[in-house]
Amino acid sequence: MSKITDEQALSYHVGGKIAINVKTPCETADDLSLAYTPGVAIPCKAIEADNELAYKYTNKANLVAVITDGTAVLGLGDIGAVAGKPVMEGKSVLFKKFADIDAFDIELDEHDPDKIVEICKALAPTFGGINLEDIRAPKCFEIERKLQAAVDIPVMHDDQHGTAMITSAGMINAMEISGKDISKIKIVVSGAGAAGIACAKMYQALGAKHIIMIDSKGVIHSERTDLTPEKREFALKTNDRTLADAMRGADMFLGLSKPGVVTREMVKTMNAEPIIFALANPTPEIYPEEVAEARNDAMMGTGRSDYPNQVNNVLGFPFIFRGALDVRAKKITENMKMAAAKALAALAKEPVPAEVCKAFGVEKLEFGKDYIIPKPFDKRVLTAVAPAVAQAAVDDGVARVKNFDKEAYIKELLKSQK
Repeated sequence: MSKITDEQALSYHVGGKIAINVKTPCETADDLSLAYTPGVAIPCKAIEADNELAYKYTNKANLVAVITDGTAVLGLGDIGAVAGKPVMEGKSVLFKKFADIDAFDIELDEHDPDKIVEICKALAPTFGGINLEDIRAPKCFEIERKLQAAVDIPVMHDDQHGTAMITSAGMINAMEISGKDISKIKIVVSGAGAAGIACAKMYQALGAKHIIMIDSKGVIHSERTDLTPEKREFALKTNDRTLADAMRGADMFLGLSKPGVVTREMVKTMNAEPIIFALANPTPEIYPEEVAEARNDAMMGTGRSDYPNQVNNVLGFPFIFRGALDVRAKKITENMKMAAAKALAALAKEPVPAEVCKAFGVEKLEFGKDYIIPKPFDKRVLTAVAPAVAQAAVDDGVARVKNFDKEAYIKELLKSQK
């Protein structure tokens, strides 16, 4: 992958990255009468009588709002709503490219959680789903929770749950390769923000019992009095106070913190066949080369595309919303998230098509330490994850579509890729 210059980056974004295309004909007077007045009154009356018909007669069924207040933009921090717009447009590009979902970016010049919920609730009739993005913790937890309770469409804060699902998929496969029992391993999470807490909760759902979480002040332990309610859930009775303390005897390290905080010496103190997900971007907590210098039995992942096992949220959010939208889900449940993680884990065990290998400049990819997570641009992710999510929505009773045929749905998705 070539190095991108500032000039290239600015040139790429001139005029923005998304636009609106018209799907229906609008070339004649009759077309105009159908698109607008008087013909448009007919679907309006139908929807007035039955609001569910908005899914049939408007773009609601395939439209997601990407909403931010610009307080936690990846790698940039609190840069404000308008400065975060290029990132939100980029998210909309990924929705369209990977799952053919239309997405509008909405940047809010508002920081009060209750007001953000109120605004999003007022906007909800327009959309089939809401993707919250780059909102600072801990208010992101409150906003997601209150908003989902207030609307009847799926709401997901991707910074939390996308990372949790992808790393959980990797963990499932790492457990199988190493032969370890997730209930007996020691997990260290460096970074107690939105993603770190969501990951820890999902690991618990998978059976993890021993998680040590670390924030900017050190280990989150039971004697601390400065913890938010979300962090307090992970406070342990322990004498560990530093990252180095916590890493001793650890089986897994998840980094969602700062570049270079993990040393070779720390890696050496971990248990056999450790899992190391160093996800600070673009510079990880420790580089794979440094881990390899310390030991040769680690399974390593980063947020970068130029190393094996990239943890990339694009493997999650487009397909989760695709499945949720297609069964007209009212919310995204924990089972839907877990279904996505398990579908990704299972896909990594399947033979990898040659075109996927070619896209990443390798001759072969096969299940093992250097391939525990599927690659972006693998078209099979759509037909693996979306149906699993849709089925979980039906099973959980949150889908408006009742007569769901998973096999028929997979065939429809395959047709859409041609």
